[in-house]
Amino acid sequence: MFTLNCRGKLLPLQKPVVMGILNLTSDSFYAASRHQAIDPLLAAAEQMLAAGASILDIGGQSTRPGSTLLPAEQEAAVVVPAITALHERFPEAIISVDTFYSAVAKDAVCAGASVVNDISAGVIDPAMFSTVAALNVPYVLMHMQGRPDTMQQHPHYADVTLEVLDFFIEKTAALKKAGVRDIIIDPGFGFGKTSVHNFILLKNLQQFSILGCPLLLGVSRKGSIYRALGTTAEGALNGTTVLHTIGLMNGANILRAHDVKEAMEAILLIEQCRQ
Repeated sequence: MFTLNCRGKLLPLQKPVVMGILNLTSDSFYAASRHQAIDPLLAAAEQMLAAGASILDIGGQSTRPGSTLLPAEQEAAVVVPAITALHERFPEAIISVDTFYSAVAKDAVCAGASVVNDISAGVIDPAMFSTVAALNVPYVLMHMQGRPDTMQQHPHYADVTLEVLDFFIEKTAALKKAGVRDIIIDPGFGFGKTSVHNFILLKNLQQFSILGCPLLLGVSRKGSIYRALGTTAEGALNGTTVLHTIGLMNGANILRAHDVKEAMEAILLIEQCRQ
């Protein structure tokens, strides 16, 4: 059992929770998740919280395969005002900032965020670990082979589960040494991995429990789902729910999802089966 200390707000993970996805970019792979004005963003956040989201994850950077990275200043100009508005409207909500820049993380936490979600695991900005330690907030540690602009150019693993696990063993040790207390593990589905790699990781998800950290599952509407089903991101809700169910059965603690209501239903039904 885990409890995250989000700047004094305790988030128990005795049962799984949902992290709702809010994108502030026009280039995210799922169009319905894009919110480029404050009012629609607040309305979407209100719906997510009403549906049961425990965390709102705010990102201003497109990380779809082949995307171009924005500089920190440009990202902060979009993300920080949005977090300020969210925190003012929903002061009790736990807000996560999706960034790989330590300066953006610092400004976001000052604006009201209380979790840092870094897809690069401190690789893009080596100051991230020490910054998160100083901020004393939970940190989402994600595995990615390469960078967003190159990650899907022939990803290769001899043993994807073992290599990702070894990566987490090394990185969690570095985070703890830096002083980060609450670490959340994200295997990085779709980040430098083929569909085959993604399904192997999902099948072997339980193996990551040896790290002693909460496990985040980020598969919502991704290409491994819609390509397997011959549809699009817009048609991948049912497939997402199937993979959420498998992930929950294999130990996922946090579902990072576009569709909070459906993710919550999967959690509730799995909990019923476990009673």
